Amino acid sequence: MGKLVSRTAVVTGGSKGIGRGIALALAAEGASVAIAYSRDDQAAKDAVAEIEGRGGRALAVRADVSRADQVGDLFARTAQEFGPVHILVNNAAVFSFQQLTEITQEEFHRQYGTNVLGPVLTMQAFAEQAPAEKATIINVTTSGIAHNNPGAALYTSTKSALTTMTRIAAKELAGRGIRVNALAPGATDTEGARSLGVIGSDMANELIASTPLGRLGRPEDIGPVAAFLASDDAAWITGEVIHADGGGH
Repeated sequence: MGKLVSRTAVVTGGSKGIGRGIALALAAEGASVAIAYSRDDQAAKDAVAEIEGRGGRALAVRADVSRADQVGDLFARTAQEFGPVHILVNNAAVFSFQQLTEITQEEFHRQYGTNVLGPVLTMQAFAEQAPAEKATIINVTTSGIAHNNPGAALYTSTKSALTTMTRIAAKELAGRGIRVNALAPGATDTEGARSLGVIGSDMANELIASTPLGRLGRPEDIGPVAAFLASDDAAWITGEVIHADGGGH
């Protein structure tokens, strides 16, 4: 029996990359998983098919996490299919890299809308319906908040905000029995990183060189850490930031 049998999880940004790795790991431990995604219908269908092909239960729900109405629909559809949500993973994020002088208002609002407002809305919706027991939130941040890399001010600041929000939410929600932790991956080989040309770039080579374990992360490196944080094995852990970055922080 898996560690998450009879529990329901929502993974935002769960159709690709780190989110998909987390969704697969939660499902492997027995959780029923709702995969929230923003655009790519086929990737979401493929993720559901992969989970179901391994004997798990999954559902794909298209939702813009920066919109309260769509977040409400996400939780309503998940509850209708699987019951109340025990595990919320806030993984959905958008990113780009540019110098401070090149940040536009549009890009600022795009990143803060998804990366900060999104988790606020999903955590609010989660808290409204959280079961009395075994409720947990995992906010996916980044180990990059420790590096202060030039060109990453906008994206990293959104994740710094989410890290602080995690620590405060852990205190505010503890009385309801809800644990809240952050999972901070290092540089990871994902579709998003490849589409921006990060993989194979000088930036990636510098990150590999500064990582004690000597490589980029993979989604399958991150998923089991999320499954641990969601399980009873982590029942005494809340308000923490767990780095999964090969020692790079």
